[in-house]
Amino acid sequence: MLCMPAALSVKAQNAPYLSLKEAVEIALKNNYNIQLSQNNKSIAQNNVTPGNAGMLPVLTGSISQSNSQQHIEQTRSDGTVNTIPSAKNSNLTYGPTLNWTIFNGFAMFANYDQLKQLNQLSDIQLRDTVQSTMAAVLSTYYDLINQNEEIRAQKGAIDISRTQLRYANDKFGVGRASRLDVLNAQVNLNTDTATLLTLVQQYKSSKIRLNQLLIRDLQTDFNVADTIKVDESLKLGDIINNAQTQNPAILSADINKRLAEINLKQVQSTRYPVVGVNGGYAWTNSKTPAGFTRTQDTRGVSYGVTASINIFDGFNQWRRERNAKLQISNADIDSKQIRMNVEAQINNLYVAYLSGLDLMKLGQNNVEIAHRNLEISLDKYKLGNITPLEIREAQRNYLDAQSKFFAAQYQSKIAEITLRQITSSINIQ
Repeated sequence: MLCMPAALSVKAQNAPYLSLKEAVEIALKNNYNIQLSQNNKSIAQNNVTPGNAGMLPVLTGSISQSNSQQHIEQTRSDGTVNTIPSAKNSNLTYGPTLNWTIFNGFAMFANYDQLKQLNQLSDIQLRDTVQSTMAAVLSTYYDLINQNEEIRAQKGAIDISRTQLRYANDKFGVGRASRLDVLNAQVNLNTDTATLLTLVQQYKSSKIRLNQLLIRDLQTDFNVADTIKVDESLKLGDIINNAQTQNPAILSADINKRLAEINLKQVQSTRYPVVGVNGGYAWTNSKTPAGFTRTQDTRGVSYGVTASINIFDGFNQWRRERNAKLQISNADIDSKQIRMNVEAQINNLYVAYLSGLDLMKLGQNNVEIAHRNLEISLDKYKLGNITPLEIREAQRNYLDAQSKFFAAQYQSKIAEITLRQITSSINIQ
């Protein structure tokens, strides 16, 4: 039972080292969400064309073939009757046709602006996906470091419990301790070992989660760094200012507002006339055995101009324009709300960031004090000056001080990562 943690430790030492930079690079290359966003970005970019906005003419080629077989009886003006029992008629027409809308109330220009805005929106969404993926990798990676520190601390606790058990056995052997002290020491050692096994299981689950983010074999083993370095130079004012120009949610809200304004232009364009030109060239071959002309071949150019205007549509034009203006108002309200939400999120995260930094300084001091206290308690226990409960309490205090320090360190780092994600400034050099 006591050998299992040691075996797990040997396996970890043999695993290859995975740096934070390598993890991010693998994720950026393989992550499915990034690949999907890149494809959507390419689609939006491909859509930004004058033809897709309706600015260019449409040229089509067509061919039409019709046939019929009829029984015909003709009575001519002189009274004679002409009977054709099986008259075969055919008509073949083919040629190119061109249609071009040259004016539609400036809707085509609004359409082009809309496509450009949608392309910008897809670019923001791609950058947001990249930042979100990087943040997820960083958070999971630092969580592994945090858990690894917890495991090392727990292994230290097991060493102390094993020493306590040895002392209890030695005292029991010379009659200075009871069997109960030995049993209590053994229970403490077993409890600490069970806690370590739970921590190792959680550590393995976190490794699977990171492998999932990296899109690789979930059972791939690896080692991570052993320290968490928190950037203590973040300033609240700088973060808020950067968020106004870099935050994906704010930028998306601004684009959605512009899209609402473009939509109003599109709706208003239907008040204007639509003018188009058309033209074509056609070849036609007709065969009519019952007519005066048995066959006829024609070819030539056709062209013309079309124009239409909406005179009255049951007040729907007014309704659509009114709704489009309300959508602009909604987009403006949504933009203001998002800015406030982002600022509130930044303030809350910054409080957690500063609190974590303070707790780190306090926690580091507490760890040193608790460690000295534990060493003194072990010496006293060896001499028989304190009870097993007192040594256990000193051990718990040391573990608790370590756990709080690790938690404060991780809290500050996660707050730092999230603040950088909000400002789209996560960058691994």
